[in-house]
Amino acid sequence: MPEPRYDLHYWPTPNGHKVTLFLEELALPYRLVPVNIRAGDQFRPEFLKIAPNNRMPALVDRETGIHLFESGAILLWLAETHGAFLPASGQRRAEVLQWLF
Repeated sequence: MPEPRYDLHYWPTPNGHKVTLFLEELALPYRLVPVNIRAGDQFRPEFLKIAPNNRMPALVDRETGIHLFESGAILLWLAETHGAFLPASGQRRAEVLQWLF
């Protein structure tokens, strides 16, 4: 199994599931980093460095060091980075973005 490229800071919320579905669909190697929102882990300083809005999910690209929060931003970035699920232009792209946001 390849070394995971992504660290997904995650708690099983609908927005967290969106990102895991995308990663699974493309068979991208990732590691789940649990952030227990019931215990307040989202307020820990190390998590706030990645996601200053203290919300799930957050993604770190271990190859580039890029880190993102907000599921829509994560999904858009993954789609553009991996050339999947997002048409390059036109009406179809607009429709995908409409559903995403």
